[in-house]
Amino acid sequence: MSTPDWPAGISESAIFRALFAASPDGLVLVDDAGVIRLANPTAETLLGYSPDELVGSSIEMLVPDSIRPRHAEYREAYGKAPRSRPMGGTTMDLVARRKDGSETMVEIALSPLQPLGLPYVMASIRGVAEYPRVRQALQRARYSEHLAQLGRIAVDSLDPQEVLRQVPSLAAQALEADLAIVFLIEPGRTALRVVGGVGLLDEEPVGMLVPTRPDTPQGFVLAQGGPVVVEDYATETRFAVPESYRQAGLVSALAVPLSDRGRPVGTLAVRSRQARRFGDAELRFLESVANLLGTCLQRAQTEEALHHSQRLETVGQLTGGIAHDFNNLLTVIQGNLQVLADLPAVTEDGFAPQLVAAATRASRRGAELTGKLLAFSRRQMLQPASVDVGAMIRSLADMLRRTLDQRIRIRIEVAADCPDVLADPAQLESALLNIAINARDAMPDGGTLVFEAAPLAAIPPELLRELEEGGPNDVEPMPSGGTRYVRIAISDSGSGMPEEVKERAFEPFFTTKQAGRGTGLGLSTVYGFARQSSGAVGIDSTAGRGTTLTLVLPQPPRAPAVAEPVEPQADVLTAGLRVLLVEDDAEVRAVARRFLSDLRCVVVACASGEEAMRYLEDLAAGADHAERDPLPHLLLSDIALGAGMRGTELASRVHGAWPEIAVLLMSGFSVELLSSGPEAALGWELLPKPYTRADLAAAIGRVLAR
Repeated sequence: MSTPDWPAGISESAIFRALFAASPDGLVLVDDAGVIRLANPTAETLLGYSPDELVGSSIEMLVPDSIRPRHAEYREAYGKAPRSRPMGGTTMDLVARRKDGSETMVEIALSPLQPLGLPYVMASIRGVAEYPRVRQALQRARYSEHLAQLGRIAVDSLDPQEVLRQVPSLAAQALEADLAIVFLIEPGRTALRVVGGVGLLDEEPVGMLVPTRPDTPQGFVLAQGGPVVVEDYATETRFAVPESYRQAGLVSALAVPLSDRGRPVGTLAVRSRQARRFGDAELRFLESVANLLGTCLQRAQTEEALHHSQRLETVGQLTGGIAHDFNNLLTVIQGNLQVLADLPAVTEDGFAPQLVAAATRASRRGAELTGKLLAFSRRQMLQPASVDVGAMIRSLADMLRRTLDQRIRIRIEVAADCPDVLADPAQLESALLNIAINARDAMPDGGTLVFEAAPLAAIPPELLRELEEGGPNDVEPMPSGGTRYVRIAISDSGSGMPEEVKERAFEPFFTTKQAGRGTGLGLSTVYGFARQSSGAVGIDSTAGRGTTLTLVLPQPPRAPAVAEPVEPQADVLTAGLRVLLVEDDAEVRAVARRFLSDLRCVVVACASGEEAMRYLEDLAAGADHAERDPLPHLLLSDIALGAGMRGTELASRVHGAWPEIAVLLMSGFSVELLSSGPEAALGWELLPKPYTRADLAAAIGRVLAR
């Protein structure tokens, strides 16, 4: 090889030293003992050492602790058979240990000088962490690791507050941001609350409320419905930047909305003191975090709604059973009071009729109370019909204007195209009145009471589960196959409810009113009515900011139902009417028998369905005897007959064997009990307990007139 002519004054050794120093790769000359004899500035910079610190040190100090023993063995074997190895000449991921203990990914080429008679190896070290593609791969790996960690937290943690605490920390750590913050929308949807964060400003502490207006950073994200990147707050013009952001030195930001089944419920934002800090990769990562957080919050909300629904259902079953037993007691009390009122000793006494009348009024109030219990447990009897919501609201508002405090202003907002609802008119009016009375009590110093009604375009997610469980039957379907609903809302500007009160608002007997001011059954009755009407009820309230109760009820079918002909009703029963009475409660049976006797009926009483069937079968078996007793004209039976045959089954069997026998059923429950089997389709007449003698006579008249 020919020797080049170097410029005057420049030696060949100087050229080689310059090449060694100027190399973009780190160069380290290592002897047979593993001691570093030379190192160029690039190696010192890459590995974090100051000049001359590497020379004289062992090469092993540049090897991570975990692989140092293996490296010593590899170096010894290499020294026995040195060979050149180019960059990328190994399939292993190579890592170098820096002076500060951190590790960096590298590629290493080995050039043995032994063939040239020198006991050295030249190691060329190239840092690859700064390569764009490698950097992106490392970034993706880091983001994936943080997402996996968040996923584990979301799955393992049953407390959404713990997830809200962890998410900002993970997001800030992964994105190397100075601040991360989570906002959730308040129930009124006019404000966002800070629920978690890391590196928070004093002006944005946890619990602080900020408006959702689109001229605010958070409100703008909600208005956009997608991610928002701020490259520099100094040049931001889309919304007003709080002065506290600039004072804290924050420059750039990235924010994404949080969603629950497509509905925005909050925002997640990260902020940095570096300009243009966030790009597409950061955006995709934060969106993934937001999706995970939204799913976690949705799961927590769904579980809480399910637990609340199950709790109310359990209480409903309990109250329904109590109401049934209480109705039997009231039947006995009211029946005996009626009999007592007709006795000559009472009618001829100057004071006794007043006592009987007072007791009768008290028993009626007891019947009203059980009616409310049955309403909550969805076991009341409803007579759904097509109801003009607008007309009902206007009529109710006129009445309330005359009776409520004059300081309460009433406003009606009924959509011009508001359709009818399918509901029991009396129960719907009672539900609206109950809500209005609660609103009145929440505004002792006056305020505004607003009635709204409009067709419901989209079902709110928080009510969707209730409507799905409600199982609407004869209601108007949407074009997509769903059910059409009407939204009826009553809002007040009163004191509102704290969260702990709102959670229990629909529970029976729960009240925040003073003793004697309420039974605690108002809203529970509304809840039961809505559910039994194949609808739902929701509550939106914040302490100090008023309350909105929303009823969602189905629309009736578009095609008007064919009206059944009005049957003539017998006001006076024919003497000698033969009645088979079936009632398992002896005292109730005695009252019913006395009422029937007063109505000049011939009564045969049985305590069970099995006893009644044996009686009828014995009558039928004696059909060949001239003097056999005739079959009864009417079967009057309770539905719940203890452990044996139910009244509905008895009615079905009697109707199948002797269709000439009319059927009238009694119950302290509701029509719901009639829908528990195929016999429900026969549409039996039902007499609710407690009943009066006149109620019994009217019901018998309707059945016989069919």
